[in-house]
Amino acid sequence: MKKEVKETVDLLKYEKELYDKGINLIAGVDEAGRGPLVGPVVAGAVILPKNYELEGLIDSKQLTEKKREKFYDIIMKDAISVGVGVVDAKKIDEINILEASRLAMKIAISKLEVQPEYILSDAMKLDCVGIPYKDIIHGDALSLSIAAGSVIAKVTRDRMMYELDKEYPQYGFAKHKGYPTKLHLENLKKYGVLDFYRFTYKPVSDLIKDKDKGGLADENILQ
Repeated sequence: MKKEVKETVDLLKYEKELYDKGINLIAGVDEAGRGPLVGPVVAGAVILPKNYELEGLIDSKQLTEKKREKFYDIIMKDAISVGVGVVDAKKIDEINILEASRLAMKIAISKLEVQPEYILSDAMKLDCVGIPYKDIIHGDALSLSIAAGSVIAKVTRDRMMYELDKEYPQYGFAKHKGYPTKLHLENLKKYGVLDFYRFTYKPVSDLIKDKDKGGLADENILQ
């Protein structure tokens, strides 16, 4: 039987194309938290050293939590610069999740202590930042810089969910991170909607409309 040969992806392909043009300060940008019903969307922007390699670093969604934490520490130590952008639930409701994700990326880039010469984003148009960029579909699986940004974003947001879980353990935020799992939806119906939920997301908006199924929970009671 003929063995399948697994094609390896050069995660520095896009970076090398830019290096060849004399562009060395490249920021990879990605976000975490488009799907959850609660909390912010978070973006990470990372400028890695030229030709930097980190074996095993891929899209954060494909990594275990333990590996994400490990890579987070390495990236924070080795990166030329790291920026984080956070856009809360109220703003998400106001401008929609796509624009909120774009805004989080813009903020993350602005937080970089070193100005990037070029930006690689995970499928996001970033004309608003005034820096040359390339938006790459599935960029977090094709570019090391974007993969690094995805890890920073994901770990930062997960840590925020752990803090929220300490305040409201009955919702199970540490387990589902705000995503609409069966457990989360059950707890949401049981305990009601908190201020930092995304009111425009359908499971939440349905509960708000139907007061008999929950409505806005009194935070004083929950605490």
